[in-house]
Amino acid sequence: MNIPIVYEDEWLMVLNKPSGLLTIPTPRNEQRTLTSILNSDARDNGQAFRMHPCHRLDRDTSGLIIYAKGKSIQKKMMEAFRQGKIKKVYVAFVQGMLPKQQGEIADRVQGLSAITKYRLIEKKKYFSIVEAFPLTGRTNQIRIHFKNHGHPVLGDTKYAFRRDFKLKAKRLCLHAKAVEFIHPVSQRQVHLSAGLPQDMQDFLEKNS
Repeated sequence: MNIPIVYEDEWLMVLNKPSGLLTIPTPRNEQRTLTSILNSDARDNGQAFRMHPCHRLDRDTSGLIIYAKGKSIQKKMMEAFRQGKIKKVYVAFVQGMLPKQQGEIADRVQGLSAITKYRLIEKKKYFSIVEAFPLTGRTNQIRIHFKNHGHPVLGDTKYAFRRDFKLKAKRLCLHAKAVEFIHPVSQRQVHLSAGLPQDMQDFLEKNS
């Protein structure tokens, strides 16, 4: 397995997922996913447990994702997510110039309440760099929220048309850069971070 492990103990593993890799299969039943890779690796190493994702990242989103070693720990972590006790921070490159230094988007997603707070980090010529703080965990929430407000994430082809914008990116420019939670067993505070992947750094250098 050539996927960076950011944190690991007896109960949890946190990895820095690359863009382009599914967390779990879609209805198309893809064979190669992060979960299948992890469980194949665990099996090859004689581990008795199975790896279970505690949340998901889109195929094209990179960054930190939490896995549990066993269903009971997964259940505890998923409950913490439901209660809003796990904080996540994303970095996104979004089209255009955001009008405010910080804000909150509260549009409903798939009929459900959804809230994303954001903070403007830097303005470039054709795009803005933002930190996004999702307070809910709806599918594709950040992508939908910024698209709804006229600033889709660069590289998004699901909710935006590339031809509508001058600047194009080869990948979705969305990265889960930090996660913070109380460990479900040790009760210790865990804070983890992962820097921008090389392809997003290269994009910044090319378009600075």
